[in-house]
Amino acid sequence: MNGKVVCVTGASGFIASWLVKLLLDRGYTVKATVRDLGDPKRTEHLRALDGASERLQLFKANLLEEGSFDAAFDGCECVFHTASPCFYDTKDPQAELLDPAVNGTLNVLGSCAKISSIKRVVVTSSTAAVIFNSRCTDDVMVDEAWFSSTDFCKRAELWYPLSKTLAEECAWKFSKENGIDMITINPSFVIGPLLQPTLNLSAALIQNLMNGAQTKSRYSLNIRSRTRRQEAWVWIISLLRPVSRRLLKA
Repeated sequence: MNGKVVCVTGASGFIASWLVKLLLDRGYTVKATVRDLGDPKRTEHLRALDGASERLQLFKANLLEEGSFDAAFDGCECVFHTASPCFYDTKDPQAELLDPAVNGTLNVLGSCAKISSIKRVVVTSSTAAVIFNSRCTDDVMVDEAWFSSTDFCKRAELWYPLSKTLAEECAWKFSKENGIDMITINPSFVIGPLLQPTLNLSAALIQNLMNGAQTKSRYSLNIRSRTRRQEAWVWIISLLRPVSRRLLKA
């Protein structure tokens, strides 16, 4: 047991659930936030993990409530921020995607800025915040300097990529202004065994194909996939070792 304390936001999600599991496996004490402590779909699979009864603490937190993460972050060495809405179809993109992504990121970082014990913040972004612009073609090499164009996303009504782009941009600005040691990880399409009882976006896309969906998604890309266990290790490595500030994961 290493005695270190970390926090994972949005812990009921696909990436976050695996991250909680692997952190517990390595002996960390994990504080994990969910939107509703009374919802078994968000908590039961986490409480069933090996080591959870001894080293997992669950907290209720709301992305849109300032200070909502203070208690969960208190005493932590690192915060893994994964909480953010992740879906394509929306009737009110401002309320359902943009506000939770952007204001939620600022609220999380605002809580981090209050806690002197926090040495690093690892923010889960997406390749959606990288590749949606007029320059992205099959023969162009994409690197960590790329950002999606907010104007391009607005014109095309690509609300999820817009939410991830705006959230990451505001995260970099806030972290630099407040001296926060921050890394972003930008995963693409990731598959693997589900720990949580509900389908996430990537798994739902696979299910749609298996069910014979014929329509091509406006977000369809030429994607390489990684298993969820492989992907979750990247988050842990970003805590353990000095790494470049923005990690694109294909």
